[in-house]
Amino acid sequence: MKYFKALVVGGGLAGMRAAVAFNMKNVSVALLSKVHPLRSHSIEAQGGINAALGNHPRGKFDSPKLHGYDTVKGSDYLADQPAVLKFTGLAPFIVREMESWGVPFSRTPEGKIAQRPFGGAGFPRTCYAADKTGHVLLHTMWEQVVKYKTYAERKNIQIFDEWMVTRLIIDAGKAVGVVAMNIQTGEIDAFMAEAIVWATGGMGRIFKNTTNALINTGLGMAIPYWAGVPLKDMEFVQFHPTTLLGPNILMTEGCRGEGGYLINKDGERFLANYPDSSKSMEISPRDIVSRNIQREIDKGKGGYPFAGGVKEGPFVGLDLRHLGEARIQERLPAIREIAINFAGVDPVYEPIPIQPGTHYAMGGLDTNENGQAPEVEGFYAAGEAGCASVHGANRLGGNSLLETLVFGKIAGEHAADYINAKETSVMTSKGFVAEVLEDEKNRLKELKNKNGKEKHAKINDELQQTMRDNVWIFRNEENLTKAYNKIQELKERYKNIGIQYKGDVMNYDLIWALEVQGNLSVAEAVVAGALNRKESRGAHFRLEYPKRDDENYLKHTIIRWDGEKAQLGWKDVELGIWEPKERKY
Repeated sequence: MKYFKALVVGGGLAGMRAAVAFNMKNVSVALLSKVHPLRSHSIEAQGGINAALGNHPRGKFDSPKLHGYDTVKGSDYLADQPAVLKFTGLAPFIVREMESWGVPFSRTPEGKIAQRPFGGAGFPRTCYAADKTGHVLLHTMWEQVVKYKTYAERKNIQIFDEWMVTRLIIDAGKAVGVVAMNIQTGEIDAFMAEAIVWATGGMGRIFKNTTNALINTGLGMAIPYWAGVPLKDMEFVQFHPTTLLGPNILMTEGCRGEGGYLINKDGERFLANYPDSSKSMEISPRDIVSRNIQREIDKGKGGYPFAGGVKEGPFVGLDLRHLGEARIQERLPAIREIAINFAGVDPVYEPIPIQPGTHYAMGGLDTNENGQAPEVEGFYAAGEAGCASVHGANRLGGNSLLETLVFGKIAGEHAADYINAKETSVMTSKGFVAEVLEDEKNRLKELKNKNGKEKHAKINDELQQTMRDNVWIFRNEENLTKAYNKIQELKERYKNIGIQYKGDVMNYDLIWALEVQGNLSVAEAVVAGALNRKESRGAHFRLEYPKRDDENYLKHTIIRWDGEKAQLGWKDVELGIWEPKERKY
C-alpha cells in the first residue's frame, strides 16, 4: 500500500497541469496513467486553444467576457455561467503561461501569438501552433513535470505510467484512495491520498466512427460513477463535422478557420442552403455543421467533384485547394500528411472526403467551478472526464485544450489548499482500504478466471454499432429505446465472458474486459439521458422534439449508479448575466 499527499489519475494535459499545481503548492503527488503521458489523447488536438488576446486584426476588441458570451451561447444556454466566466477569465493567463514554458505558437508578422477564426466565436481568438497544437502543448507540459521532478527544493511528482486504476475508494463520503494494477507485471496495489484529481479523458470509444484513441473508453468515467460520483449531462455528445472518411481521423476545424470550404457532389457550398448556417457558413458551431453535413448526405448529395470526375458516397468534400500549397504547408501540414497517407488524397489538388464522427463528451463527472465533486469530499475532476458545465449542450472548438489546462490548474490548486487545511488524515481509513484492496484483487482474479462463451470484443463491437446506428446526430424515441434495450442485453451477456490469457504480464485480454464493462455503463447513461430529455438542445437533437424547451429542460441531467443501472435526476443550471434566448449565427 502506497501513500501520497495527493493523487492524480490520468496523464494528459489536465492531469499533468494538476500535478504541477500540486507541486507549486509544495504538495507531494503521484500521477497514475495507463499509458505514458506523452501517449495521452491530448496529443490529438490540432486546431488551437482559445483566449481573448486580441492579436488578430479583427479581434482587437475581444475580451474574456465576450469569450464567455460566445461559450454560453454555443452551449445553448446549458452552461453554468459563473464557471464559464472563471474559465474564460483565466484563458489569457493560461496561454501566456504555456508560451513562457516554451510552446512554439505560430506568430503574426509582429511576433505575437497568431489567432484564427473558429466556429461560434465572435472574434478570431484561437491560438495555434500550425495544426499540431495539442502535440506541442502536451510535450511542453511534460517538460514541466520532468523539471519539477528534479527540483530538490520542491516536493516530488512521482510518475506511475502503465498503471491502470480499477477502483476508486470512498469511505464515509470521502475519497481516500484507489486500487490500481501495474500493467507490466500484474501487481495490484492501493494508493492512498488526501485528495484525488481525476483526469482520465473522454469516452468516445463507446461509439463506432470516432476520432478518439483506443484508450478513450467509458471506464475512466465509470470507475468514480460506480463508486458514487454522479455523472452529468451525458446525453450531450459532440459529433465533429470533419473526420476523415474511413478511419475517422480528425480533420481540424482549423481547416475551415483558414478558409476551407465544404462542398457536395455538385461542388456546391451547401451550408448556404440551411438557415442556421447560411451566414457563418463553414465557421458555424460544430453541432450545426454536423447536422447539415448529415442532412446533405441523407439527401443523396454526398460526394464531391474533382479534376478526374465526381466521387459519391456517405461523405462530403473538405476543399482546401483555393488556399494554395504554400499556405496549406505552413498552416495545415499535418492535415495534408494525414490525407495523403490515410485517404490517398493530396488536399493541394483534391478535396478531402469527410463525414461527422463522435468527438467529445460535453458531460462527465459532476463537479463545480473548482473541479470539486459536490457529493464526495476530496474528489476532483478536470478535463473531459469532468463536467464543470462550461460546455453545456455544445462545446466550441478551441475550448477543450483550454479546459484541460484551466481546470487542471484550478482543481490542483483547490485540492492542495483543501489538503493543507485538513486536520485529519485519510490514514485513519487504512484498515478499510486494505479490505477494499483484497476485495478488488479477488474481483479481478475472478474476472481473469472466467471461461464463458461470450467474447468481450464482440460485445464491444455490437455496442459501438448500436450507438452509431441509434444514438447518432439525429435521435428519436424508437431508436433510443432500441439502443437502451440492446445495452441491457449486452450487460447480461457480459456476465458470461471468457478471458483466454490467464497470465499477469501485460494482460490486455483482462484490461479490455474491464474497458468494455465501463463502456456498457457509460453508454447506458448516455442513452438514458437522451431518452429523458424530450427536446433538442445543442448536440442533442430529437426528431420528435426539434425545438429547445427552456420551460421543462433548462436543467442538468444527473445520473447515479444504483449498483445495476442508471438512475436519473436533475440539477438547476446556474444562470447569470446572459438570459437564454434563441441561438442564431
